[in-house]
Amino acid sequence: MTLSSPSTEFSVQQIKLPEAFQDQKPGTSGLRKSTQQFEQPHYLESFIEAIFRTLPGVQGGTLVVGGDGRYGNRRAIDVITRMAAAHGLGRIVLTTGGILSTPAASNLIRQRQAIGGIILSASHNPGGPKGDFGVKVNGANGGPAPESLTDAIYACSQQLDGYRIASGTSLPLDAPAEHQIGALHVEVIDGVDDYLQLMQQLFDFDLISDLLKGSWPMAFDAMHAVTGPYASKLFEQLLGAPSGTVRNGRCLEDFGGGHPDPNLTYAKDLATLLLDGDDYRFGAACDGDGDRNMILGQRCFVNPSDSLAVLTANATLVKGYASGLAGVARSMPTSAAVDVVAKQLGINCFETPTGWKFFGNLLDAGRITLCGEESFGTGSDHIREKDGLWAVLFWLSILAKRQCSVAEVMQQHWSTYGRHYYSRHDYEGVETDRAHGLYNGLRDLLGELTGTNFADSRIANADDFAYSDPVDGSLTQKQGLRLLLEDGSRIILRLSGTGTKGATLRLYLERYVATGGNLDQNPQQALAGMIAAADALAGIRSTTGMDVPTVIT
Repeated sequence: MTLSSPSTEFSVQQIKLPEAFQDQKPGTSGLRKSTQQFEQPHYLESFIEAIFRTLPGVQGGTLVVGGDGRYGNRRAIDVITRMAAAHGLGRIVLTTGGILSTPAASNLIRQRQAIGGIILSASHNPGGPKGDFGVKVNGANGGPAPESLTDAIYACSQQLDGYRIASGTSLPLDAPAEHQIGALHVEVIDGVDDYLQLMQQLFDFDLISDLLKGSWPMAFDAMHAVTGPYASKLFEQLLGAPSGTVRNGRCLEDFGGGHPDPNLTYAKDLATLLLDGDDYRFGAACDGDGDRNMILGQRCFVNPSDSLAVLTANATLVKGYASGLAGVARSMPTSAAVDVVAKQLGINCFETPTGWKFFGNLLDAGRITLCGEESFGTGSDHIREKDGLWAVLFWLSILAKRQCSVAEVMQQHWSTYGRHYYSRHDYEGVETDRAHGLYNGLRDLLGELTGTNFADSRIANADDFAYSDPVDGSLTQKQGLRLLLEDGSRIILRLSGTGTKGATLRLYLERYVATGGNLDQNPQQALAGMIAAADALAGIRSTTGMDVPTVIT
């Protein structure tokens, strides 16, 4: 590691803003806008200024910064570093190439006892000059910033008249090194090693290695996103999987022109390998910033809701969870499959709003060990983010212990706990006013729906989900429209906050079939009556102009 001499030309510039930006309100996963919007003069700098004025502990503190490698990543790291120097931070931890997955960032924040981190990612959104960019703030616990902080950042951004930034040239990120900008110590490290060391503490690598070196070919799709270098070192070097196991492993600024979202639509090539062929026993993919995962077996797709339930049911087979679980949690739109497992295990199961930050309090309080979302996110108390590669290793651990296929794991699970037929229909890029009109119209009807017929059942309750945090008592309202049916089925409608063009309308459908029932149906066929009834009630096709959803999960 090299150490450069302290800067002799360090100076701070005060840049005046023509006017404050009024549109820098962070969503559930930070501030996401088009790349072109972030390239407006002063736009990025304004948001970073608001962060440094509101994040606790800035003076003399340590900050972790990195991103998923998308277009704009290097420039943003340079801006943040020079602004950190101007604001009196003591240390900033960067990574080679600027590459840092969101789970690895969470681990580093906790490991270094940092005041927080800035993660440069728009997650599963496309990248490149015509794609999207994002800035996300994580707190000292390694998790997404609480709403109180993101609200304060937004309020600050609306009042800014300028920002402070140090002069100087960009620092090299090609190799581990140490630099100095005034009083700021800049540390460039390998962003992969610390994360993989954590994984070795949680999982039996010898056990998994024996599986992968045997007659168990797997395919992992990094989608030209951040997990490429992590997965290559993990699977092909540490675990001994054959070269070529990791596909699309090179990080590209535009993700190779693809959409780095690990689902059956955007990871179609991987899905075809597993679902239509017999050359691979196991497949997995992760998204742009490495926190989401898709799990596939030979001719078997694992629904994310079912995945959380399977991990919960089999947790004691895994090295880091052998002593059992304190509890589990799921986001409200996630199916209740894990609820059934938790009840049988005698542990608590919490239902939270969408957004990983809502799991943070439960994790910090020791109330839960595992948590997950239907949007391909699962994680545990090892960090404070969902973790794609962690989930893949958890599945491999279960398969190595049980010595059976993914399909056999699922069949045995459903025969024990029953099956929650589940699907999410995404209508992307809907004209914003139309989407909100549909959503608000259904919300206005909620009070009239209880007791009415729906599909083959009746609506027992209709509401707009609200959550009272059992740890701090905070109340979060208006989190999604729910139709709860008398037979235990559910219909949920939400507007997503993660897109940048138009609105994304999400329809969630869930139907429970107990053990002894028909557990081998195609989910879309099992849910057909509910799909038709939801469209008739909300007018989804007529309002969106779409005959079929953009994505079906």
